[in-house]
Amino acid sequence: MNVRLPDLKARYFVVIGLVICSPMLFTYMAWEGQSSSTTTLALEGAPEGVIFIADPHLKESNLDHVREMIQEINAMHPSVVLIGGDFVYGEEPDLSLQQVWWEVDAPVYAVLGNHDYKSGVSTVSGLQKVLAVSETDRTVEGYDMSMLRDETTDTEFADALEAELERAGVHVLRNEVVELSIDGTPVRIVGVDDGWAGMADPPAVPESDVFTIYLIHEPECRADWDADLILAGHTHGGQVMIPGVKELNDAGYFEFSGLVQKGETPLYISRGIGTSNLHTDLRLNDPPEIVVIAPSPEGAGMNVG
Repeated sequence: MNVRLPDLKARYFVVIGLVICSPMLFTYMAWEGQSSSTTTLALEGAPEGVIFIADPHLKESNLDHVREMIQEINAMHPSVVLIGGDFVYGEEPDLSLQQVWWEVDAPVYAVLGNHDYKSGVSTVSGLQKVLAVSETDRTVEGYDMSMLRDETTDTEFADALEAELERAGVHVLRNEVVELSIDGTPVRIVGVDDGWAGMADPPAVPESDVFTIYLIHEPECRADWDADLILAGHTHGGQVMIPGVKELNDAGYFEFSGLVQKGETPLYISRGIGTSNLHTDLRLNDPPEIVVIAPSPEGAGMNVG
């Protein structure tokens, strides 16, 4: 292939520009990874002060950042805090770091994620899980993720993590329902255990007008449950959102973050607050996210702000 001199010069300057800009770009991405943002979901009939976060992936290097986000949450005077799984980071995580959740000034309910079962945590095994999900039954009537349970599913580790979380004041819901009253408004939280680990087995939930939230980890493991809202994490919002990808996500071609309305029940996918695949929490156009669920005026429908 013959390359003209002007083309070579253009490529040369592009390479030089990338080399010069890379340190600034990575500095910005590291800063964004330690920042935060707040999204408000206004839904008719919702209680006041429900806050949702996901994917803390606690490690020594992000513990201070998680503490700062907890302080932000406490300043909002939450009625209840929900956490969408993936509490740990790395091959041999330090479970004592989970004691940070004692600092939350509200009841805390959570589900476990795939990292909490050490399931599908490598690039290869993660891709295998993504492909395997398409073969499962995710209908409400026949929901069955058990085929995803394999040798990577470490239930002993998950049990040890659950015990540590419970000691830190976090109520872990493993296919369980909890009924709450928030300022006189009845609320039902349905916690579905991790899908990628093959542990998801949604409990029977009687029909009711009670405001109902399903809490899961992987958004693709949802069913169209009879609920007011499904909350998920797992994706970290894509973590690095280059131009074009965000637009495709917002148009519904991808499910990285934000509000998804493809069935009867709306799904909100959090960008999470930590990262799992890098030693440094790098993000681009995708800051860590605190989600606040609040009531909207009657008849106003759902509003995201």
